[in-house]
Amino acid sequence: MFRIVLSTALAVVVAGGAIAAESKRDTVKSGAWSMTLPLGLQGDSAYIPDGNPMNEGKVELGKLLYFDKRLSKDQTISCATCHHPFHGYAEPKTVSAGVGGALGGRNSPTVINRLFSADQFWDGRAADLEEQAHGPLTNPIEMAMPSHDAVVAVVKGIKGYPPLFAKAFGDPKVDMPRIAKAIAAYERTVVSGNSAYDRYQAGDKSALSASAVRGMELFNGKANCAACHASFNFTDENYRNIGVGMDKPDPDLGRYAVTKENADKGAFKTPTLRNIVHTAPYMHDGSEATLMDVVEFYDKGGIKNPQLSADMRPLKLSYQEKLDLIEFMHALTGEVTNATPPESFPQ
Repeated sequence: MFRIVLSTALAVVVAGGAIAAESKRDTVKSGAWSMTLPLGLQGDSAYIPDGNPMNEGKVELGKLLYFDKRLSKDQTISCATCHHPFHGYAEPKTVSAGVGGALGGRNSPTVINRLFSADQFWDGRAADLEEQAHGPLTNPIEMAMPSHDAVVAVVKGIKGYPPLFAKAFGDPKVDMPRIAKAIAAYERTVVSGNSAYDRYQAGDKSALSASAVRGMELFNGKANCAACHASFNFTDENYRNIGVGMDKPDPDLGRYAVTKENADKGAFKTPTLRNIVHTAPYMHDGSEATLMDVVEFYDKGGIKNPQLSADMRPLKLSYQEKLDLIEFMHALTGEVTNATPPESFPQ
């Protein structure tokens, strides 16, 4: 595992009654490669595996592969189809449609700030982004390629790609591990910070409305959101059962399928709340259409079941408190790096 520990220093200057805040932003480094993070993100939490050091060529290659629909069986689906920058690197559908319109069983989670996580998918079944990148390519209800060898053959057959592999990896060999490493490298550059909340925390007290400040206090207090949506990325990266779908005859058991631990039945990863306003619908099954629906779900204490998290309880929020919480979540919307789709692809 590769981690960089850097300090964040805040300099607050008071001028003419206004507070101007400047922050020394954290930088993540991997060999000669480096990336300055948006305000509010912590470089010491970055996860870059030792086996996949970053470089510009790899990021450039990975971005092309991420958006290239030719990697699917019928050339209609790319990684970006279900995780698109125009939709917060998620998709505005309850569940995604793959090749031939086949529907998946879960809502597409955002790619944003996956730099700060090892385990991937709602149930954490992939150990890292590299492992995650393998799955959708051959999943019959996603990109539906018959095998990883078929994926490699497609990429090899596009003359413009091998030179980019040479730039990224030192030689033009195309194979599945390199395809996955390149896609993962690109995804690690998709990060979001410098939100109104971050500027407020850096000293600009005009960055949040009065409603958002009240919502922040509720978030950390009465509403108990911070118990799970913790730290700078608003997730503790853990798995909990909050009851979603557990009242169905055959519920999705989530993390249990990976661990086979009874306590993990119905448990799913806590998602980041950064840029949450762009990633509706919500929950692993897309069952909550709006942020108000989500707040109402938590206000009633989730759906009771034997594995319900101890953090779940009725909140008894007033309507104004619900609005304040939502206003605070809006304030978590920030700039997203490296989010412009490619204008063209290798031929």
